[in-house]
Amino acid sequence: MECRPNCGACCIYPSISSPIPGMPNGKPAGVRCIQLNDDLSCKIFNSPNRPNVCGGFKAEEIICGNSAQEACEIIASLEGIPVL
Repeated sequence: MECRPNCGACCIYPSISSPIPGMPNGKPAGVRCIQLNDDLSCKIFNSPNRPNVCGGFKAEEIICGNSAQEACEIIASLEGIPVL
């Protein structure tokens, strides 16, 4: 499965404990990553500064569902937070 355009669920809903450029303490669940563009693409996708945890994430139907909304709902539920 490929990442779907205009989604960004994996850059908003999961907590990330690794440092991210501009977010040295990572980010809590439900907080938009500072590296997420307005079009919901990653500003540092091909950068060596991209955290390993982000690079290791692979889009899969079990997490991403069949739509961006479903991805938000699945990841938010895994983190125990409401969908924004």
